[in-house]
Amino acid sequence: MEYITEKHRIFVVDNSEEIGEVTFPERDGVYVINHTYVDDRYRGQGVASELVRRAVEEIEGRGGRVEATCSYAALWLARNRGCEITSPLSCPIN
Repeated sequence: MEYITEKHRIFVVDNSEEIGEVTFPERDGVYVINHTYVDDRYRGQGVASELVRRAVEEIEGRGGRVEATCSYAALWLARNRGCEITSPLSCPIN
Protein backbone atom coordinates (compact mmCIF):
# COMPACT_ATOMS: atom_id res chain seq x y z
CA MET A 1 0.00 0.00 0.00
CA GLU A 2 1.14 3.51 -0.79
CA TYR A 3 -0.10 6.60 1.06
CA ILE A 4 -0.09 9.81 -0.98
CA THR A 5 -0.42 13.27 0.57
CA GLU A 6 -2.03 16.17 -1.25
CA LYS A 7 -2.85 19.65 0.01
CA HIS A 8 -6.13 18.73 1.74
CA ARG A 9 -6.29 14.98 1.30
CA ILE A 10 -4.36 11.80 1.93
CA PHE A 11 -5.27 8.72 -0.04
CA VAL A 12 -4.05 5.15 -0.12
CA VAL A 13 -3.45 3.01 -3.20
CA ASP A 14 -3.12 -0.76 -3.34
CA ASN A 15 -2.36 -2.55 -6.61
CA SER A 16 -2.87 0.72 -8.55
CA GLU A 17 -6.37 1.15 -7.08
CA GLU A 18 -7.39 3.93 -4.71
CA ILE A 19 -8.85 2.17 -1.68
CA GLY A 20 -9.30 4.95 0.87
CA GLU A 21 -8.95 8.61 1.71
CA VAL A 22 -9.16 11.23 4.41
CA THR A 23 -9.94 14.88 3.62
CA PHE A 24 -9.12 17.93 5.73
CA PRO A 25 -10.02 21.35 4.28
CA GLU A 26 -8.49 24.38 5.99
CA ARG A 27 -9.82 27.76 7.03
CA ASP A 28 -7.84 30.28 9.08
CA GLY A 29 -5.32 27.71 10.28
CA VAL A 30 -7.94 25.16 11.35
CA TYR A 31 -7.98 21.91 9.40
CA VAL A 32 -11.23 19.97 9.71
CA ILE A 33 -11.09 16.23 9.07
CA ASN A 34 -14.50 15.92 7.47
CA HIS A 35 -14.37 12.62 5.60
CA THR A 36 -12.70 9.24 6.05
CA TYR A 37 -13.37 6.41 3.64
CA VAL A 38 -11.95 2.90 3.19
CA ASP A 39 -13.13 0.36 0.62
CA ASP A 40 -15.16 -2.43 2.24
CA ARG A 41 -12.53 -5.02 1.30
CA TYR A 42 -9.92 -3.25 3.45
CA ARG A 43 -11.98 -2.42 6.52
CA GLY A 44 -10.76 -3.84 9.81
CA GLN A 45 -7.13 -3.75 8.67
CA GLY A 46 -6.15 -0.45 10.29
CA VAL A 47 -6.23 1.55 7.06
CA ALA A 48 -8.65 4.23 8.33
CA SER A 49 -6.67 4.63 11.54
CA GLU A 50 -3.45 5.05 9.57
CA LEU A 51 -5.10 7.63 7.29
CA VAL A 52 -6.28 9.72 10.25
CA ARG A 53 -2.92 9.38 12.03
CA ARG A 54 -1.11 10.62 8.94
CA ALA A 55 -3.58 13.48 8.48
CA VAL A 56 -3.11 14.63 12.08
CA GLU A 57 0.67 14.49 11.75
CA GLU A 58 0.53 16.39 8.44
CA ILE A 59 -1.70 19.10 9.93
CA GLU A 60 0.44 19.44 13.04
CA GLY A 61 3.54 19.64 10.84
CA ARG A 62 1.94 22.60 9.06
CA GLY A 63 1.37 24.30 12.41
CA GLY A 64 -2.39 24.04 12.06
CA ARG A 65 -5.09 23.15 14.53
CA VAL A 66 -7.00 19.89 14.05
CA GLU A 67 -10.74 19.40 14.33
CA ALA A 68 -12.90 16.52 13.17
CA THR A 69 -16.50 16.47 12.04
CA CYS A 70 -16.18 12.97 10.60
CA SER A 71 -17.42 10.52 13.24
CA TYR A 72 -14.56 8.06 12.73
CA ALA A 73 -11.91 10.79 12.98
CA ALA A 74 -13.58 12.37 16.04
CA LEU A 75 -13.56 9.02 17.84
CA TRP A 76 -9.95 8.43 16.79
CA LEU A 77 -8.93 11.82 18.21
CA ALA A 78 -10.81 11.14 21.44
CA ARG A 79 -9.12 7.76 21.88
CA ASN A 80 -5.64 8.67 20.70
CA ARG A 81 -5.30 12.35 21.56
CA GLY A 82 -7.71 12.78 24.47
CA CYS A 83 -9.90 15.42 22.86
CA GLU A 84 -13.44 15.94 24.04
CA ILE A 85 -16.24 15.29 21.56
CA THR A 86 -18.75 18.14 21.52
CA SER A 87 -22.11 18.62 19.88
CA PRO A 88 -22.56 19.19 17.03
CA LEU A 89 -19.95 16.54 16.38
CA SER A 90 -16.55 18.13 16.69
CA CYS A 91 -13.34 17.10 18.35
CA PRO A 92 -10.76 19.91 18.38
CA ILE A 93 -7.15 19.47 19.46
CA ASN A 94 -4.38 22.03 19.53
